[in-house]
Amino acid sequence: MNQMTLSDDAAWAAFEARDRAFEGRFIVAVITTGIYCKPTCPARRPLRENVRFYGDAEAAREAGFRACLRCKPDEVGRDRIAVAEAVALLEAAEDPLGLDELAERVGYAPHHFHRLFKRATGVTPAAYARGLRAKRAAEALNEGSVTEAIYEAGYSAPSRFYETANARLGMTPSAWKRGGAGVTIRWTVAETSLGPLLIAATDKGLCRIAFEEDQFALARRFPAAEIVMGGAALAALAARVVGEVENPGRHTDLPVDVQGTAFQEAVWNALRAIPAGETRSYAQIAAEAGSPGAVRAAGTACGANHVPIVIPCHRVQRSDGSIGGYAYGVDRKLALRKREGVSE
Repeated sequence: MNQMTLSDDAAWAAFEARDRAFEGRFIVAVITTGIYCKPTCPARRPLRENVRFYGDAEAAREAGFRACLRCKPDEVGRDRIAVAEAVALLEAAEDPLGLDELAERVGYAPHHFHRLFKRATGVTPAAYARGLRAKRAAEALNEGSVTEAIYEAGYSAPSRFYETANARLGMTPSAWKRGGAGVTIRWTVAETSLGPLLIAATDKGLCRIAFEEDQFALARRFPAAEIVMGGAALAALAARVVGEVENPGRHTDLPVDVQGTAFQEAVWNALRAIPAGETRSYAQIAAEAGSPGAVRAAGTACGANHVPIVIPCHRVQRSDGSIGGYAYGVDRKLALRKREGVSE
């Protein structure tokens, strides 16, 4: 079950507005009718005092409510599974998958699935596929010739790659191979079941992941960088980050571009070595970083982590087994650990 990460007031405001951005983030239950609904249910709104909010349909059912026959809230879970399956199909496909084939393989009508996929990932299936090709091309460009990289990434001809190379890579292919000039950071805000998530990356990897932050906070953190919104390559990377929030342990090789002191980087490396579903104490992390006595400093290094989720500081706790702090709230830390099977 997912825990509620929104306040009741915020959930009520989204429910009143039938805000589609909150679909899948909470369930509304009405005590006078005994049913639970999606936030966007078209039915007449009940009185505020008769409403209860839950993190998901499972929690509402356990509380004794039944699904609304009008808005069919249980289909939200089915939609999420279908999108996750589609992402896996796109990532595994050697040849491009069209919308019709992709929708058929996950059991949806093409037009309906197009809307579901975009709502869940922020991009269309076609844009996601383009992002995957761009990412593969970028990786191959670092290892071989430009022409070989273009074909290995799945482009049918060099002209298709060069048509939009600047939009995808931010520079020409040859400039990419030379490492580029200056730092460009691309950003997006993705919806997750734990709240909006800022995801930002350079051409080397992820440089910032944060709940409840936006591009202005990013610009303050990196005042000398060029801050650019979105891009297909980032969309593919962002979808993998969201996958780690929703289904941990699948994308452990996500690239990062972060810098710290030698000790901080040793702590971050130790954090990345913790498997999903396991925990470590701050004392254990300090020892693994080579400084057994630096327990407090290990905690500070966890707090300085720019890319939580990917560098999983939520897997660290105090030596007495208590949860410890988390920059984005203890409730989120507990929710992430619960998804990995950690019993508190």
